Amino acid sequence: MADLRIKEIAQLIAPLRVTPGASVRLAHDFDPGYRAGFVRKRDGEALLHRGVELLSEYQARLAAQQCHGLLVVLQALDAGGKDGTIKHVMSGVNPQGVTVHSFKVPSAAELGHDYLWRYACNLPGRGEIGIFNRSHYEEVLVVRVHPENLDRQRLPAGARDGGIWRRRFHEINDWERYLTDNGFRVVKMLLNISKDEQLRRFMKRLDRPDKNWKFSAADIKERQYWDDYQSAFSQMLSHTSTSWAPWYVIPADHKWFARICASAVIVAALSELDPQFPKLSKAARQELAVARKALEGEGDH
Repeated sequence: MADLRIKEIAQLIAPLRVTPGASVRLAHDFDPGYRAGFVRKRDGEALLHRGVELLSEYQARLAAQQCHGLLVVLQALDAGGKDGTIKHVMSGVNPQGVTVHSFKVPSAAELGHDYLWRYACNLPGRGEIGIFNRSHYEEVLVVRVHPENLDRQRLPAGARDGGIWRRRFHEINDWERYLTDNGFRVVKMLLNISKDEQLRRFMKRLDRPDKNWKFSAADIKERQYWDDYQSAFSQMLSHTSTSWAPWYVIPADHKWFARICASAVIVAALSELDPQFPKLSKAARQELAVARKALEGEGDH
């Protein structure tokens, strides 16, 4: 049954994977409103539940084995659904084995280091799943769209020449290769929302008192840079989807489908790692037998 579910998951996420080396035009190549023809909304809750169950099973084995770690990278524009994805997809896992980090404007201390430093400081350990709600890719997205942020990074002379973005793409690829080679799988997902759907979600935040807290005037300002972000996303996907850490573009206009896809991508990565519960040595099994005998003896008193 598990093998069958993994095959179904592979079929679901295959169209979402960015082929390494491909030249991507986000708006042309990936539809934010895509829904696989074989997945129906009425089945969505059950499908997500199955994905969460598999994720919980794999997480238990990952934590027990203490060999691999999993880093989940989530990128999206405002209202893209990152928080909801984390909440629903990770609902069934043991919170002791999961860390979530949201990266905001870097602090003065963080700006005193290289641009990858603060991300490296928050990586998951072996046996853990770490989630980056926004990530090191902000350094080739928001910093690219708003290049004045480079001034705050106090880069040395010559480091801001015309090749800075290509250099950063190479540096990020090398860093992720390093992590992968050391047992830390990197799963990258871009929640791809349309401009119309983003507007609808912004209006919902304004109309509903229970959603008002989510609204920020900064979101409207960033919306003015929509085309710039689409271009930056396209460049990011083209240059940093690799065989060891490919990108998946999650169609995010339909939240229920986005969450199914996100859970499927994570489960697929864990199934490839295939963590196992450790096998006890003969000596350890003998210790268990002694412990069992001692505990059973307590019942005789």
